[in-house]
Order: sequence, then structure tokens, then C-alpha cells
Amino acid sequence: MTQEKQEPQEQAEEWVRLEVADGIATIRLDRPKMNAISFAVQAGLRAAAEEATRRDDVKAVVVYGGERVFAAGNDVKEMADLSYADMVKASASVQAAITAIARIPKPVVAAVRGYALGGGCELALAADIRIAAADSTFGQPEVLLGIIPGAGGTQRLARLIGPSKAKDLIFTGRFVKAEEALALGLVDKVVPPDEVYDAALAWAGQFTGAASLALRAAKECIDHGLETDLDTGLEIERMQFAAVFATEDRAIGMRSFVESGPGQASFVAR
Repeated sequence: MTQEKQEPQEQAEEWVRLEVADGIATIRLDRPKMNAISFAVQAGLRAAAEEATRRDDVKAVVVYGGERVFAAGNDVKEMADLSYADMVKASASVQAAITAIARIPKPVVAAVRGYALGGGCELALAADIRIAAADSTFGQPEVLLGIIPGAGGTQRLARLIGPSKAKDLIFTGRFVKAEEALALGLVDKVVPPDEVYDAALAWAGQFTGAASLALRAAKECIDHGLETDLDTGLEIERMQFAAVFATEDRAIGMRSFVESGPGQASFVAR
């Protein structure tokens, strides 16, 4: 299995960039022409997610494919000649890139313009919310290639919109436009195309002064709770609820509430 070696690390860094401004990181896909998610792009996504997680100056994250296309899918040309044995080795990498985005312990929003298909749709699903252009298109068309979604589509889509709706999209491979995606619950907001990135920045900007450890705990409770039964999820919540009482932000927030009412605290992320 040599595909990752065929595309040098410099290309991964060029095709996936992490840009930080005012507490918000943008994970920017920029691989001409359609942001196809190759093995090198997967490596770039993992690296960007790790950096966004590690950096204290990053409070929220926007995943963005630019003005033309979010991501039109995994690189089919790269995968076309792979054998079963090859894909057994590669499939963990395919999933790990998207999971790395989903596991960023900070609010993450996907800003979608153009196509979000296959692996691109799976990348959008890894975000906490999705803001889409009115002319955007979503889909999981893998069955039309004789395969299935392999980077979380069968799991995250079903959890997001329900199993029957997910089965319809995955079984048929059909594309859905933004308004139908909104009605299905696949996206959370539809805006004019030229407003997508700004809308995502505005959503992410809500958290630049927030209690980041509490946000992290809340995200982990929701995500891990969805992966288990209710009683276990409640126990996860109970433990995280108790844990945030060890933070300086909890003391600041409660003191500010008593003295000044809600929404006035200046948190310190400790």
C-alpha cells in the first residue's frame, strides 16, 4: 500500500491548510479541481484536526472547501485499482481523517458551497452543525460505484437524520439540494452562497470568549452518549458535570451570575 507515499507531505500541507484569526480556525480544503479527498488530503485533515485541538488560541473551527465546492468525494481514481487487501490496510486511514474532525473537542461548523458528496458529505457530517449555500448539493452516491460509504456515512448520517431517511439516500445514491437537506435535518441553515463562510464565522465567533472546558465537556457528553445506552450516557454526563466544578471558569461563571446576572462572565479557559 503505497498511495500515501505517492503524494508528498508538501501537497497535503498545500491542499489542507489551518488558518487562525480571532480565535477561529479555518480548516481549508484547496485541492483542484473538486477537493477530492485523496490519501494525502486525509493526512492533511488529520494534521489540521490535531493542531486545532492542541492550540489554546483556537476556540472554534470552520471546515471550508472554498467558493466552488466543499468536497466532491474521495479520490476514485486513486482507489480504482486497489484490491481488497489494499483497502483492508487503507480503510482505517479513510475513517481516521473524518473521525479526527469529529473528535475536535471544540465547536465545529461545516461551511458548504457546491458539492458535498461521498467523502465530502461524510466530512460535513463530522461537524457539529452544517451551514449550506442555497445552491449546494449533498449525497452519498457510493452504491453507484459498487461500494458503500466508508468514512462514517452509514453511521453518522443515520444518527443525524434517522435510519429510514439515511437508507433512502444511501441505497439510491441520489443527490439532494440544500432545501431538501434542510428538511431532512442533514443541514442546519441555508443561506445565499456568498454568505456561507461569513455565517459560519459568525456561528463559530459565539465561542471565542466562552467557557471552553465546559464546551468540551458538553460535546463529549453528547457525542459519546449517542454511542451508548441512556444509562451509560447519563453516567458520562454526571461525571463531566462534576468535573467542570474543578475549573476556574466554573467559579468565575457562577460568581458573575450571582453578582451581575447571566451572560456577563469573562472566562479564562482554565
